[in-house]
Amino acid sequence: MPFAQGVAKRMAAVIPCDRIGVSVIGLEVPHAHVHLIPIDSLHDMDFSRPKVKLSNEELAALAERIRKA
Repeated sequence: MPFAQGVAKRMAAVIPCDRIGVSVIGLEVPHAHVHLIPIDSLHDMDFSRPKVKLSNEELAALAERIRKA
């Protein structure tokens, strides 16, 4: 969790949102995953809602911004 907290702080520095939500689930794989989700309301953590689609290039650029934060 300390590692996830550090990543969440970096995400919050570069992604416009009210906070970073945390969910620990393992539905799609046979082990637990820590999901860090930029949110503005509780409804943003509803996994049944459509996800924002980013290109591989956009994801790579965002990851680089998070690493540099």
